[in-house]
Amino acid sequence: MKAFLLAAGIGSRMRPITDVTPKCMLDVGGKPLLDIWLDAFDRAGVDEVLVNLHHLPDVVRRHIAVRSGPPAVRMVFEAELLGSAGTLAANRQWVDGEEFFLACNADNLTDFDLRSLMDAHLRHGEIATLTGCHSPNPSAGGVVQLDEAGRVVGFAEKPSHPASDLTNAGMYAFNPSVLEILDARPPQDIGYDLLPRLVGRARAVPVEGYFRDIGTADAYRLAGKEWPERAR
Repeated sequence: MKAFLLAAGIGSRMRPITDVTPKCMLDVGGKPLLDIWLDAFDRAGVDEVLVNLHHLPDVVRRHIAVRSGPPAVRMVFEAELLGSAGTLAANRQWVDGEEFFLACNADNLTDFDLRSLMDAHLRHGEIATLTGCHSPNPSAGGVVQLDEAGRVVGFAEKPSHPASDLTNAGMYAFNPSVLEILDARPPQDIGYDLLPRLVGRARAVPVEGYFRDIGTADAYRLAGKEWPERAR
């Protein structure tokens, strides 16, 4: 089982914190986000993880070099950011032959059990499964519309007039065939360039438990207060 951990972002909204520390290496409750994700992948039965790097890559490389235990980690440096979907497309050979793979945003903090995403994907048989959570500010994310069966019937990234309060939580199960939708033009984004093309061909599962997008310094401070209670 393979998974992409999308970790190449610069973290411009979190400066000056991210001037010396890449977002995936931010400490939450005594552990970097990167390790929180790798441990979650291990619990879900993921054997190999591809981590894309761009901003301060040596910080991540040094950490991985001394980390022990599964899963195996493959690091891919992007001299120019490819975008979240561009990273998947550039490494499509890595997932050739897989029944499906996971892709997750490294700057999210959650105790969501990835096995429930995997189980749902295998159960319904669509080519993609998204995760969603209800947001008080849906215009800040990708807004998902579902039918009664949980099938995605509408998707819009950061709409000014959101059709629902259900937003994309940045954790996906994809069949490799979804990569045929993408072309070779980087950068490409999962929210803007891939998910709208999967309307009617994907389903979504709710995120149960804790979830926070650590995209700003304020969100990071909140996570530092909230996570230790969840991680006990």
